[in-house]
Amino acid sequence: QVQLEESGGGSVQAGESLKLSCAVPRTLSGIRAMHWHRQAPGKQRELVASITTSGITHYLDSIKGRFTISKNRAANQVYLQMNSLKREDTAVYSCSADHPWGTAWGQGTQVTVSA
Repeated sequence: QVQLEESGGGSVQAGESLKLSCAVPRTLSGIRAMHWHRQAPGKQRELVASITTSGITHYLDSIKGRFTISKNRAANQVYLQMNSLKREDTAVYSCSADHPWGTAWGQGTQVTVSA
């Protein structure tokens, strides 16, 4: 089973920044879109940001202007730059990839924001 690998999580103070990375195996082809999700304790998972193969992006309203999704096709990586972090951004962040045979997921990386 193809699995993505996230990195870059950690503990920061409110107002600081983090950049998450998602490594996509080169064996995974035909990707149509990549997504970042997050799940806070006791809450449902929510879609944070998406980017298509053509570079069209979509963001959750609550993070617009603070988070940026980008990709490096040559490096097979997708990133989530998170600026001006807030306590409510605390969650496990995971990435996913839509491909012709389904969706591949990563295990997630913890982001903790303290006041």
